[in-house]
Amino acid sequence: MKSLTKTAFEFAGQTSVYHGKVRDVYTIDDNLMVMVATDRISAFDVILPKGIPYKGQVLNQIAAKFLDATSDICPNWKLATPDPMVTVGLKCEGFRVEMIIRSILTGSAWRAYKEGCRELCGVKLPDGMVENQRFPEPIITPTTKADEGHDMNISREEIIAQGIVSADDYAVMEGYTRKLFERGQEIAARHGLILVDTKYEFGKRDGKVYLIDEIHTPDSSRYFYADGYEEKLAAGEPQRQLSKEFVRQWLIEHGFMNEPGQKMPEITDAYAESVSERYIELYEHITGEPFVKSDIDGDLATRIEQNVNDYLATLK
Repeated sequence: MKSLTKTAFEFAGQTSVYHGKVRDVYTIDDNLMVMVATDRISAFDVILPKGIPYKGQVLNQIAAKFLDATSDICPNWKLATPDPMVTVGLKCEGFRVEMIIRSILTGSAWRAYKEGCRELCGVKLPDGMVENQRFPEPIITPTTKADEGHDMNISREEIIAQGIVSADDYAVMEGYTRKLFERGQEIAARHGLILVDTKYEFGKRDGKVYLIDEIHTPDSSRYFYADGYEEKLAAGEPQRQLSKEFVRQWLIEHGFMNEPGQKMPEITDAYAESVSERYIELYEHITGEPFVKSDIDGDLATRIEQNVNDYLATLK
């Protein structure tokens, strides 16, 4: 099956391009951004060697739906989705911080807790917690954004003291983060899911803080099935989840965490197909709508370039 893992577009008015781990971002006239959600997949800060069919469409369409569903909470960058794999929006000056919010002790936070950590990004953690247990209330554990390598945990106090974000802007971001997460949890609950944790990115334009990038996708969020959560927690059993964590777990089981000397396991076509099916499953659960696969019989890059240029022409 076809997947889009590389792009080299020349859009009308294009002034720069940035190739991220998953998204390729094209700047138009230093004013707009064309964000292409590719089918690349990353884990442990490394891009896996095979693309996942329809993953870009899943991510782009979930993010677009949630940007629309939260636009009453805070302004966001989205203007249009001219292609199933593309969002066009306002160019903002991004803050070099990711706002991670967690409602349940799991993933990297649990791994740190199990090793004795009782403070995460300046937030005190209670003793006696078990894996997948809810926190008394959601906690915010920011990271600094790295151009390469691992993002680093950092506290609110350090962010402000180091001048990474002003106290006023951080307060706005923190308030938006809690409200966005509450809305995301409400929507997830309506579809039988628990929004466990997620990350938000913010930027600034004309003195105003905007929500940017993706929101509530399986790449930026972790979901558990609500049905059976309490029973599995009590029994100490793994939760049924919809997130990219299953890819990380597969890599761990195959001896890879991107540490020195470790070799990436083979990503077979069959495994890539199974990951694609999991992404589509999440889309249908979180949106409550059937996933309509876009046409990938033709050349994906040609389709995207045509759709984006057609949209940009309407702005002139």
